[in-house]
Amino acid sequence: MQMNEMTMTRRALLGGVAVTSLCLALPLSASQAFAQEMPESQGNVDMAAALKPGVLPDMMLGDEKAPIQVIEYMSMTCPHCANFHNKTFEAIKTKYVDSGKVRFIIREFPFDPVATAAFMLARSNPQDPKQPATPQQYFAMVSMLFKQQRAWAAPADNNVRNALLQSVKLAGYSQQTFEACLTNQKLLDDVNATAKRGADEFGVNSTPTFLINGKKYSGDMSVESMSKLFDSLA
Repeated sequence: MQMNEMTMTRRALLGGVAVTSLCLALPLSASQAFAQEMPESQGNVDMAAALKPGVLPDMMLGDEKAPIQVIEYMSMTCPHCANFHNKTFEAIKTKYVDSGKVRFIIREFPFDPVATAAFMLARSNPQDPKQPATPQQYFAMVSMLFKQQRAWAAPADNNVRNALLQSVKLAGYSQQTFEACLTNQKLLDDVNATAKRGADEFGVNSTPTFLINGKKYSGDMSVESMSKLFDSLA
């Protein structure tokens, strides 16, 4: 998914969630295009700079000292990001993250108010939105929302706000905590700042974008292609 205007105001966020419905579809040939290929780098990045914390604490899984460091910039409404997390991420986590070979960090890069809202909900504790979610809560929410992406991001009645509310109620949100989360101006500003940093400092302009041991890779990856890449770095 390519970058449009990223920075969201609270008014745009609330209005967008209320009325926006997105077209979510992968090209028919997408799965064949990257199934077995070794990913090609789009250039170098300063990985030491990239790994420095931003305004939001990094949501990460794995050993901080793992030999392979991965930062994924993603958008919650991006179908390519959903495809990666639904079809690739769990196998990669089991094979490389859980074994100590990879540390995997997610950073927010929303393209629209709906994605911004979803990230804010993932970042917050459903019972007390003033408190941050743990990494375990965050990754579980991201996984759940990607699995249900079409249901809440492109509902048949176009009422995205209600569809998103119904989805996150499964994680413990109520109407009250949902509203409290989405009116948290500081969290909104921090999500915007995270995306801006990715664009300004590391040249991120599409999702998913992976920063891996000093190289930048754009686009979805299969289990096979990401495994080939990681194995080449071992």
